[in-house]
Amino acid sequence: MLPARYVIHTVGPIWRGGQSGEPDTLARCYTNSLAVAASHSVKRIAFPSISTGAYGYPIDRAASAALNSVRDALLAGSPVELVRWVLFGENDLAVYCQALERLVSQART
Repeated sequence: MLPARYVIHTVGPIWRGGQSGEPDTLARCYTNSLAVAASHSVKRIAFPSISTGAYGYPIDRAASAALNSVRDALLAGSPVELVRWVLFGENDLAVYCQALERLVSQART
């Protein structure tokens, strides 16, 4: 049994080189999932790195899109209080950490 009250499912885009709307579609996956979470009064949510497995989305681009879209939703007033990333391994974690560092340094400038 999965120890979660809800499972919010989203299907991310298949990577086709980035010219077929993939970045916007990926961002909407996170934004829409947060909206569904909010509609059910969910305060904590965990995300995988959507589309970076079998769908071939480059992890560095996916990390930036994911972090940016979640940041924007939270700053816009989402009632979600905690967002966790559940990643495949150390490499994915390192990429997400680098993307987060870039996001933080951009916010400071």
